[in-house]
Amino acid sequence: MRLPSWIRQHLAALRALLVLTVILGIVYPVAIWAVAFIPGLHHRAEGSMVKTADGRVVGSRIIGQSFTDKDGDPLKQYFQSRPSNAGDGYDPTSTGASNLGPESIVDTLPDPALVKAGKEDENAKTGLLTQVCTRSRAVGRLEGVSGARPFCTPGGVGAVLALIGPRDGRGHVTHPTRVVSLNEECGVVAKPFVAAYDGVPVECAKYGEDYTKGEVVPVRGDAPAHPVVPADAVTASGSGLDPHISPAYARLQAPRIARTRGVPEQRVLDAIKDNEDGRVLGFVGAPRVNVLTLNIELDKKYPYRG
Repeated sequence: MRLPSWIRQHLAALRALLVLTVILGIVYPVAIWAVAFIPGLHHRAEGSMVKTADGRVVGSRIIGQSFTDKDGDPLKQYFQSRPSNAGDGYDPTSTGASNLGPESIVDTLPDPALVKAGKEDENAKTGLLTQVCTRSRAVGRLEGVSGARPFCTPGGVGAVLALIGPRDGRGHVTHPTRVVSLNEECGVVAKPFVAAYDGVPVECAKYGEDYTKGEVVPVRGDAPAHPVVPADAVTASGSGLDPHISPAYARLQAPRIARTRGVPEQRVLDAIKDNEDGRVLGFVGAPRVNVLTLNIELDKKYPYRG
């Protein structure tokens, strides 16, 4: 007896469900689990954990981490990792980027009343440009070099003006009647990074005032085209978990590390070379230095006596 079509359809769906459950729910997971035990892969499957000489696990070779004190300040005896936007920093459960792009150049300033009261303004937002400028200034101070970058103020925020006035046929303000430094808040800065623009005095920004009618103009300034502080020192990776820094950023930190640990700088440079990896397959990506393994080598060879 031929079964009705609707019953045959349900039986076919049931068979497909059972087959896919066995393949995807049992066979595939077991196969992947078994692959993880292949010699050469097991360590990576376990997280590529790194141990010190006394057997303590201090991190993962493939996940970045911070080297800061309880207040978040850099530990001067250690190489510093690149910035992270994963959670509060290097959080594997919140991996991700800031999702800010090159047009993120204007900050949302905090309420000065909340700042004065020691509270955080949840509506305040820092644009990507100011993040980069602030980090570059901080790295420059830490390493004793210039942290200047194009489109950054000496105070470490984005150098961005709002030109207010009538616009021409192309939408540009050619003769501004008022100019405001958008990322420098009155009361926070003594004076704007530039005194005048096109003969018009530059004002600091006032909280709550609307400048959206102005034309936004970034100001390059006189910083060198190739800043001393490398790009990976001021930008976070897409995952926020990058365990590497560029050789250039590592070499920038070498003098500080040598002074703090009391060893010749050449020995620190040699340690950088020991932990430098080349391009993948010889041509993919860029050379990189693993920060964790580099710091472990320093602790082993040149312990910090501070």
